[in-house]
Amino acid sequence: MIEAKTLRQWKKRYPEAIVVSYVNTSAEVKAESDYCCTSTNAVKIVNSLPKDKQVLFVPDMFLGDYVAKTTGRQNMIMFPGECHVHAKVKLIDVTKKMNQYPDADFLIHPECGCVSTCMHYAANGHIPNKKTYILSTGGMTRHVRKSPKKDFVIATETGILYRLKKENPGKNFIPLREDMVCHFMKMITLPKLLSSLKNLEFEVRVPKEIAQKARIPIERMLKLSS
Repeated sequence: MIEAKTLRQWKKRYPEAIVVSYVNTSAEVKAESDYCCTSTNAVKIVNSLPKDKQVLFVPDMFLGDYVAKTTGRQNMIMFPGECHVHAKVKLIDVTKKMNQYPDADFLIHPECGCVSTCMHYAANGHIPNKKTYILSTGGMTRHVRKSPKKDFVIATETGILYRLKKENPGKNFIPLREDMVCHFMKMITLPKLLSSLKNLEFEVRVPKEIAQKARIPIERMLKLSS
């Protein structure tokens, strides 16, 4: 939800800020960034930066808010972007599902619209703290694989349920909301993938100048994550 032109405008507004961009951004946006991050390493990346420097976090305000609360950092500026799937989630969805499945673990992506509220309510006991886990996609798959639990309420795009069921056939996965479906992700189909491989079409070419600049924040991220 951010383009390079908009990011350049925000950089002028906050000229001293370090720009951290979510990895699901264009190469042109990455070329305007100082660091990249994923939902898994966002906290680690931001914690590695000087405490006295402002951080401009783009484009996901929910992930940024989660990072700010987790790190305790007071000088983060969040660009008002969001994932349309995660933005749907409300606290009432969580309490309703957890009442239906009281023994289930609740797994939530840090990009979810209710994640900050869930952190607050879990800390205060309004939702079960010991059964609430804020995890990346990889973190969810690892948690489910190791957990002795049978039921899991999943708060992210429903496409992950196929993988979870396939890898854990004896366990039950409940979507927090049935309508958490990303129509952009669903544009990628097996027939389209097969066609592009057979015909070697739809090749993506990034201009050399942009590619060189975009590698810098990616390489910085990888170095800090190793």
